[in-house]
Amino acid sequence: MILTKRNISADKLSKMAETLKTIAHPVRLEILELLEEYGRLGVSEIQTYLDIEQSLLSHHLNKMKDKGILLSEREGKNLFYTISLKNIESIFDCLGRCDIK
Repeated sequence: MILTKRNISADKLSKMAETLKTIAHPVRLEILELLEEYGRLGVSEIQTYLDIEQSLLSHHLNKMKDKGILLSEREGKNLFYTISLKNIESIFDCLGRCDIK
């Protein structure tokens, strides 16, 4: 068998690893799943669905926003989030096909 190397730069691999490390938390994966399904949600909507403390939710949202995974938009006192990495759902599709035990 002949192995071929993908032409992914070391910098790109590093960024990919950082993204995976950032989302590798059950709460963050749930947030991404919600945003994938609904597109745009306010903090209070996410909090209601996840039933977690607002401070903990803010920590997770800010971490993903800082890493460029989420975008936020303020409307008055409300903050709304969307996914900035539009193909993130392919990670869910891939993991869904894996035989994870």
